[in-house]
Amino acid sequence: MKYFRIHTADNAYLTKQPRGIFTAVWRLVESGILNEEEIKEYWRNREYFEKVLPVPPIYDDGNPDGAITWFKDTEKGREIYAQMSFYREMLSKYGVELFRSECTEVPGEIIYEDEFQIAVKNVRDDIEITTKKELYLNKKDS
Repeated sequence: MKYFRIHTADNAYLTKQPRGIFTAVWRLVESGILNEEEIKEYWRNREYFEKVLPVPPIYDDGNPDGAITWFKDTEKGREIYAQMSFYREMLSKYGVELFRSECTEVPGEIIYEDEFQIAVKNVRDDIEITTKKELYLNKKDS
């Protein structure tokens, strides 16, 4: 199976891995960069994704293993990512570059899995991961 991860160039403090798309947009909210309407739209999107995309239980206790999530490159994984147009639009608007990393092997030790994603710890350094800039596609373009 293939896996993909959408992230920024900067590493997260906790995981020491590139910051994922959800966290990247949260940082814009937290920093006061988004305007009032964008913040309202952020919370609408967050509520939606917390309903349709399972939140891995690794976050319940603060992610002590420093795990990161990867989408499964399946119809469900691609579709849920396609729905994240708001996140891509906000990052593009505020000049945050996104990257897409892909691999054909499990990228670490799986500690959570659902139909859309896996969460892994102890990211492997012995597999090939291809990383390239991610295009900012709108939902209708994907």
